[in-house]
Amino acid sequence: MRQEIIDKLELLEEYITRLKDLQQYSLEEVEKNYMLRGAVERYLQVSLECMLDIGEIIISEEKIKRPESYRETFRVLGEIGVLPETFARKIEPAAGFRNVLVHMYAKVELDRLYENLQKGTEDMELFTEYVAQFLAKKNI
Repeated sequence: MRQEIIDKLELLEEYITRLKDLQQYSLEEVEKNYMLRGAVERYLQVSLECMLDIGEIIISEEKIKRPESYRETFRVLGEIGVLPETFARKIEPAAGFRNVLVHMYAKVELDRLYENLQKGTEDMELFTEYVAQFLAKKNI
């Protein structure tokens, strides 16, 4: 389990770096350049999926009932002490945004996409730190 989580954390860190590179572009540039917009959407999507995968691995290993939704995954991580509960509640909406990116990509609001690009990486970095602390505490 530990190596699987570490591999996912490394992938997430790589995606965060790419998202940070994309933060230099203005909203107008993202709007006008379909390749740039596609890159933003894809890196946000795979970053969120990495976070959810990590959560599901931990929940499975801790032998906790599987969450019924992606949103609930973050909530459970807060309840079992992987994430601070306030942080878990703060990032719960990210699971909904992941669903929009995956299933309703034609309807992704540009303003929301850009806001997630500009502000979401901080939460992703915090998530990686909390998971690393959890692994260290569990000596996994």
